[in-house]
Amino acid sequence: MTIEPEDPQAVAPTRLDELRDRTEARISLGAAGSGIPTRAALRFNLDHARAREAVWTGMDAAALRTALGPAGDSAIEVHSAASDRAEYLRRPDLGRTLSADSRAALRAAAGKGGFDIALVVADGLSATAVALNAAPLAKVLGDKAAAAGWTVAPLVIANQARVALGDWICAELKARCVVVLVGERPGLSAADSLGAYVTFDARPGTPDSARNCVSNIRSGGLPVDAAAAQIVGLIALMMAQKISGVKLKRQDLLSESGPG
Repeated sequence: MTIEPEDPQAVAPTRLDELRDRTEARISLGAAGSGIPTRAALRFNLDHARAREAVWTGMDAAALRTALGPAGDSAIEVHSAASDRAEYLRRPDLGRTLSADSRAALRAAAGKGGFDIALVVADGLSATAVALNAAPLAKVLGDKAAAAGWTVAPLVIANQARVALGDWICAELKARCVVVLVGERPGLSAADSLGAYVTFDARPGTPDSARNCVSNIRSGGLPVDAAAAQIVGLIALMMAQKISGVKLKRQDLLSESGPG
């Protein structure tokens, strides 16, 4: 008895349709002659425009303060050493350095005792992500930190900021741990993704290997409540082990991998 092979043309569309329903990646777009359909081409151009807008648009600090509520009223606004958006994009090193005026303002707010946590909202490479996701996440984190008995510094709003700017902020506020909520580099499937970088005992010069990251926080990715739970879990481990980054022992991962 001869068994005829499956016709790939008959099954491929169904399988690709299933994959397309599970991802925002560009798959199974179809064809129009030798190119892609007009709808797919227009969508690509729109997503590219959204990504460029996310990178170049400045953060609306006033709107962010309003969305943050009471935490926004007492927030401290700081700037990196980058003078404007163009210089920020050309010179990543300046985005990692806190301006002299900002250092003085934070030093005045630190007091003598310091804090357990410094929470920073930074524009990063997507002001869109900050506008949509930062305030809801910051509110949940503030509530969870209070419930855990941690002291939280006045919230910091950072302009023209890279992740490492949080190291300076942590040091000036005399905080044990810093959480930087930052707009992630936009892609063609998402321009609104927020990242949370958590570092214990951060100081200028802290390597990236000393950070832990919770990424893709947005409506189409990791929900705010789930992200907050992960971040608070990381902070608790850091407080207990007095370390962060690759040296942090994640008990949840250890239990999944088994002994030895």
